[in-house]
Amino acid sequence: MNYPFACKEKYSKNVVDYRNRGMDLETLINSANEYYIEEDKAIIYKKPTPIGILHVDYKQNRIKDAYFKDKSTFDYNGVYRGRYLDFEAKESHVKTSFPLGNIHEHQILHLRRILRHGAISFLIVSIHDEYYLLKGEDLLDFIENNTRKSIPYGYFKEKCYKIEERIRPTLDYLRVVDEVYFKGE
Repeated sequence: MNYPFACKEKYSKNVVDYRNRGMDLETLINSANEYYIEEDKAIIYKKPTPIGILHVDYKQNRIKDAYFKDKSTFDYNGVYRGRYLDFEAKESHVKTSFPLGNIHEHQILHLRRILRHGAISFLIVSIHDEYYLLKGEDLLDFIENNTRKSIPYGYFKEKCYKIEERIRPTLDYLRVVDEVYFKGE
């Protein structure tokens, strides 16, 4: 049985707490969205990417061959406090910046369109093991007024809104949406 020696590593001083490093950003957002629905706080869903099916193996109940029908817009949409939300989740594996190549031209066009109609739109960006809300308007402003091909990490620290990790939901991004978009209400 080896108890209590079997647990020796757990209490070692050299053990590093990686918290949610194994969970990707979309998993954290999906979990938060489930919590928001359970608590009747918001209705936000991940949009499926439309696919066309070419071949199905009915014996195994599996799609064998498919293709993407359309370009996707943003990852998530829904309703919060009577307003339409539309946002994208992006992870940067570069510690010093967020490459703008991660955002496609059709997504920029989509962002412009929904902002023109009064929607709340933003990106949730994971960079440097931290999470930030980048307002859609600020993203467009950065793209239009810079020749850089990436947004530096310092920009996130200075101009964006940090999303702190919590217990439940782990990534309570609506707390930041309240601060940014509903401050006076």
